[in-house]
Amino acid sequence: MKIATWNVNSLNVRLPHVLNWLADNQPDVLVLQELKLEQDKYPAAAIRMMGWHTEWSGQKTYNGVAIISRHELQDVHIGLPDLPDDPQRRVIAATANGVRVINVYCVNGEALDSPKFAYKREWFAALTQFVREQMTRYPELVLLGDFNIAPSDEDVYAPDKWYEQIHCSSEERQWLKNLLDLGLTDALRHVHPTGKFYTWWDYRGAMFQKGLGLRIDHLLISDTLKMRLQDVQVDTVTRGLERPSDHAPVVGLFE
Repeated sequence: MKIATWNVNSLNVRLPHVLNWLADNQPDVLVLQELKLEQDKYPAAAIRMMGWHTEWSGQKTYNGVAIISRHELQDVHIGLPDLPDDPQRRVIAATANGVRVINVYCVNGEALDSPKFAYKREWFAALTQFVREQMTRYPELVLLGDFNIAPSDEDVYAPDKWYEQIHCSSEERQWLKNLLDLGLTDALRHVHPTGKFYTWWDYRGAMFQKGLGLRIDHLLISDTLKMRLQDVQVDTVTRGLERPSDHAPVVGLFE
């Protein structure tokens, strides 16, 4: 089973890349973040014409998440119960082939002294509660997407520069640890305990060409899935395409 996540940074721009990636890689599940499309603008017909099932939660300009699957999607859920009035479309969950898939586009936060950081704190608390509840119902579960948090200094190209900055602060890393403490495992680090694996590179300054990025896109998996995990790969080739997203797909391979 192949499960992947990709922040596409505008599906309208990146749709050809996504359709080609689906055809070439044939995943069981691909989740997308940052669609930047209204609900009725989502290209469901093009995706379904290729034989895929899909569910989505769209939003103009920012946000938006989707799940694409070769399997029928069941028990679809959108949003966080503890933030019922949150207008930002950042969470969609569904069950595919017996696996509970929770796709998240986590809050960026902008800066530690920004009001958006306070929203990020509240949002992660609500996410943690939601995942805790989901794990009581679904033993095979993957929480994946763009978390906007680099778990450790090894996941950052210049730790001194990023020290206690957004994405790399001690507080944010604790939020990610709180999710792992629910009984989840960082799939990539389970397979590759050491090494540089970046998933996002700033468009500015030729950062991708220089190999200077952050690992902020993750697959967090339950113990049942961990026993089936074979490999996790970052598809950097896709990041090198013409007009790419600033994120690369991250792919988990399971028995």
